[in-house]
Amino acid sequence: MPELSQGTERERGVLPFGTAEVTGPSMVPTLRHGDLLLVQYGARVGPGDVVVLRHPFQQDLLVVKRAAERREGGWWVLGDNAYAGGDSTDYGTVPEELVLGKVRFRYRPPAKGQRSPFALARWALSAARPVLRDRSASRRLRAR
Repeated sequence: MPELSQGTERERGVLPFGTAEVTGPSMVPTLRHGDLLLVQYGARVGPGDVVVLRHPFQQDLLVVKRAAERREGGWWVLGDNAYAGGDSTDYGTVPEELVLGKVRFRYRPPAKGQRSPFALARWALSAARPVLRDRSASRRLRAR
């Protein structure tokens, strides 16, 4: 169930920005396995933001989820892929101090074997995108 490569914490350094690599399907379609993320550490989090956090039970494991709503005791976080699991429906509310930062930007590397001009053009138009707040996150929460 890991969501980010373990190198994320080592890259944190002095600047409030760092990079991360997504592993796993829990944030599909917003993020896919292999996507590279630009994370702003210490950023103010609001409902609908995609965040990087420490897993509540395995704090050496970093995960990426969507902050659905603030509850007593912290944030209720959900994956965009309801079938993948590994979110607050499994481990409950995530304390504020475990939420490390907000994902600002996503870069999707080209697929291996992508050689046709049409496929390369399609990739170029969609490879780099900002990761925006999804205001429907709380509606999805009520639907579950």
